[in-house]
Amino acid sequence: MDVDEQFPSQKSNKGKGKIGSDVIQKTGPWVEKYRPQSLADVAAHKDIIETIDRLTSENKLPHLLLYGPPGTGKTSTVLAVARKLYGSQYQNMILELNASDDRGIEVVRHQIQDFASTQSFSFGAKSSVKLVLLDEADAMTKDAQFSLRRVMEKYTKSTRFALICNYVNKIIPALQSRCTRFRFAPLDPANVTERLRHVISEERLDVTEDGLSAIVRLSCGDMRKALNILQSTQMASPHVTEEAVYLCTGNPMPKDIEQISFWLLNESFTNAYRYISEMKTSKGLALVDVIREIPLFIFNIKMPAAIRVQLINALADIEYRLAFGTNEKLQLGSLVSAFTHARCALVAAAK
Repeated sequence: MDVDEQFPSQKSNKGKGKIGSDVIQKTGPWVEKYRPQSLADVAAHKDIIETIDRLTSENKLPHLLLYGPPGTGKTSTVLAVARKLYGSQYQNMILELNASDDRGIEVVRHQIQDFASTQSFSFGAKSSVKLVLLDEADAMTKDAQFSLRRVMEKYTKSTRFALICNYVNKIIPALQSRCTRFRFAPLDPANVTERLRHVISEERLDVTEDGLSAIVRLSCGDMRKALNILQSTQMASPHVTEEAVYLCTGNPMPKDIEQISFWLLNESFTNAYRYISEMKTSKGLALVDVIREIPLFIFNIKMPAAIRVQLINALADIEYRLAFGTNEKLQLGSLVSAFTHARCALVAAAK
């Protein structure tokens, strides 16, 4: 099926998945090289994938609203649906926009409406219904969303809309009610590991088990982040080990966090502050990364629940202040002080 060539925006490079395939195969990022090409290749969310696959096969695809954290397969799922529906006519039958770039009402009134209103002709594709993919739809202005609602109503017979976002609460209720919603949760470590093993095999990489575990742990269920870590680490080191992964990403190693936690719980304020400052300087650690890792060790230490909650709240407050660019030395002092008070509380409780 063809769409009039008067819409050059369809050929634009905005959005994800638009890089030439030959370039991707040779030198491009692995997040594009190993992007799933079919619904069967999507790493997880089998229930969602099976539902969308069935709706696609029965030609009953509704407007879609896919939401959840980054790197969980939202865009890949919609692109796989488009490939299944349109085959070789894929590029002509889909309008892909990144709403963080094209977020105003004029884009809806002209670019999207023009595409939706144009007659399509079938040349071997399984569906004559066109598809508009709006990535990062939560960045659209409210006026643009209200305008999009009218376009969806007017052209629902000839066009389907797929909205992708991280924060569904930023999508107006009027749009949500017109879409079938699917939530993409962070990927299970087993799914991330399986996909990484496939990439490691294809690229013939030297990756140790602890290195693979470190990548999975740091990715936090984000497949895009996992592939980026793997690719950057193998470019920096021929052997992808746990230490190489942490050095490449700049994250503190677990043994460093364990040592810092020991100082916080056992050393005086002055000594703990000095030891942590020296480690931060020698290893180039950011305090915010240290703050984010410490809670994992707190939960492994036996202490009254009230003190544990107090420490977690203190860490959250420090991270919040660091996000606004406050002085790291002052916040390190707050960190040591919080643990000093907690240690005094623990001693008092033991007596």
